[in-house]
Amino acid sequence: MSYSIEDLKLLREKTGAGMMDCKNALKEANGDIDKAVEILRKKGIKVAEKKAGREVKDGVIDAYIHMGGKLGVLIEVACETDFVAKNGEFKEFVHNLAMQVAAARPKYVKREDVPQEIVEKEKEIIREQFKDKPEHIQEKIVNNKIEEYYKENCLLEQVFIKDDSKKIKDLVTEMVAKFGENIVIRRFVRFELGE
Repeated sequence: MSYSIEDLKLLREKTGAGMMDCKNALKEANGDIDKAVEILRKKGIKVAEKKAGREVKDGVIDAYIHMGGKLGVLIEVACETDFVAKNGEFKEFVHNLAMQVAAARPKYVKREDVPQEIVEKEKEIIREQFKDKPEHIQEKIVNNKIEEYYKENCLLEQVFIKDDSKKIKDLVTEMVAKFGENIVIRRFVRFELGE
């Protein structure tokens, strides 16, 4: 065994993965905790891909009201079972998403939700700003700027406000791997007094 019980405990605390998954990841990583975390994250992505097509009938609607009552968010996150919907960690995850919406002001859940006419309008504006550049450079700039637009305006593409090493879509993937069922952010609405 190339790892200690303490390493196993630490890995479980860090990732929330099951005991056997943590043991196998530590074996594969020869006791290197950082490598084991990466192995579990990759495994989580595979689990999430397998679960993605499954129907989500349950879930939680969470409300976040910022101090002073001038800013509020409602968010709906769906899962497959009430067992997960009632889980404290899942509820905390959904509440963190509501706080993310309050702080980061996304307009859409995912990039596919952005209307094509808005994407085309953004591209047109960017091309106009860089019209003096050669066309092949212009296209690279346009693609990079559109990616930035998605990162600012799509919740799943945003960097998590509580941990800038993760995007929201990474958090969703981790939750899918942890609970073993599909999880979908359905919708949200952000209210700000005077807007």
